[in-house]
Amino acid sequence: MKILVMGATGYVGGRLVPLLADAGHDVRCLTRRPEKLGGVPWAGSVEIVAGDALNRRSLDGAMVGIEVVFYLVHSIGTGADFEESDRVAARHTAEAAAEARVSRIVYLGGLVPTGETASAHLASRAEVGQIFLDGSVPAVVLQAGVIIGSGSASFEMLRYLTERLPVMVTPKWVRSLVQPIAVSDVLAYLAGSLELPAGLNRRFDIAGPDVVSYREMMQRYAAVAGLTRRVIIPVPVLSPWLSSQWVNVVTPVPKAIAQPLIESLRNNAVAHEHDIEALLPFALCPFDEALRLALESVRRADVSTRWSGAHWPGAPSDPMPTDPDWSGGTTHRDERSKPIDVDVADVWRAIEGIGGERGWYSFRLAWALRGLMDRLVGGVGLRRGRRDPDRLIVGDAVDFWRVEALERPTLLRLRAEMKLPGEAWLEFTISYDDGTKEDGRPVLHQRALFIPHGLAGQLYWLTIIPLHNIVFGSMISNLARGVRPAEVPAGGSVGDER
Repeated sequence: MKILVMGATGYVGGRLVPLLADAGHDVRCLTRRPEKLGGVPWAGSVEIVAGDALNRRSLDGAMVGIEVVFYLVHSIGTGADFEESDRVAARHTAEAAAEARVSRIVYLGGLVPTGETASAHLASRAEVGQIFLDGSVPAVVLQAGVIIGSGSASFEMLRYLTERLPVMVTPKWVRSLVQPIAVSDVLAYLAGSLELPAGLNRRFDIAGPDVVSYREMMQRYAAVAGLTRRVIIPVPVLSPWLSSQWVNVVTPVPKAIAQPLIESLRNNAVAHEHDIEALLPFALCPFDEALRLALESVRRADVSTRWSGAHWPGAPSDPMPTDPDWSGGTTHRDERSKPIDVDVADVWRAIEGIGGERGWYSFRLAWALRGLMDRLVGGVGLRRGRRDPDRLIVGDAVDFWRVEALERPTLLRLRAEMKLPGEAWLEFTISYDDGTKEDGRPVLHQRALFIPHGLAGQLYWLTIIPLHNIVFGSMISNLARGVRPAEVPAGGSVGDER
């Protein structure tokens, strides 16, 4: 079957695509930046095309020959106009699918409460589903609640809150009832939608077998993780907005994403019908087992997709400038080079393993403070970590950076996604002093670039210049030695920083 997956760079999409390809389907992936999928293990078994659901004309070519469209796109955390963006993107997709004579659209939305006022996030997901149901192409709208799986935003919030806060004063939404579902079951329902009767056009609630409160979810996570029972004190005074502030500080999920998720938790998210279980019968994963599997995956560092893999709201999307005058003004630089006297493979291993649990090979306190500052102003901070501790692909999040270019073993370019009055990059390259690997001496080049926005950007650069010798100087010294992170002292370098 010829299938188009929209949202293949997201948490669910990145797991669904290889599942469909392994089942023998001809899969095409639509993404705004095809290079983000260039390094995934399954890239060679699918077709990757450029396009954007907000650009109607870009969808026409992507729909040619397609039988089923999986629509896994949403605009959570992108700002006040996310509802309009979701609306426009859904309408464009429905129109393009109709013109291409697609036989089915499959959409993954959220469980919609009845008898309650839905949060803006859930209301928007419901509206998108209705747009597809009202269109001329038959649609299967799957409505899921909290998804439990390693790397999901919901699981990360649950994990960090429970592990870091043995005593919690919580808002009343911890009493809301939810019916969580394992990500493996979500994928099974999505893939199973291909087998549903032709012409079927309706919503289906999908959920796991357990109905629990968020409070009970935290206690059961503590039990599965081997933690002591948590002390949870609900109070009626913490608003979703206020809750998102402390979730932003305690967990790796930034408030731009945490706030709409928490606002949705004020609604009960319980399935109202189970009709799909008769059409697609299989044993659903119990909640505790879903927690155990997710936690095991995290501990093995075997997380194939994460919530942070999707494009960060508000992050720059333009390519890195090659011309210093690209911005129409000043591009500030900090450029350093260091001869490599050890095995180049060790240096590259250190470069590709940067960030996350290993840190940044320099003054750890300075990085920790910068991460905390970013969290306090609504950024992602350092706790976003990495998808894989050893290997990167283009599009991976690395703390408050994202991999923009990777040419193993000569180039790694990171683009900043921290809150900044400008745009910034950090780049590492390995070259040879006479241009040839055979006879030349290897040299590590490290380059930090910053394009300021206005006076605030200029002042920011001037403020951080004194830290460069400490942070960037020790970083390149340690990387050029292929130093293992455990060997880097808290102050930074193991040797000369000049």
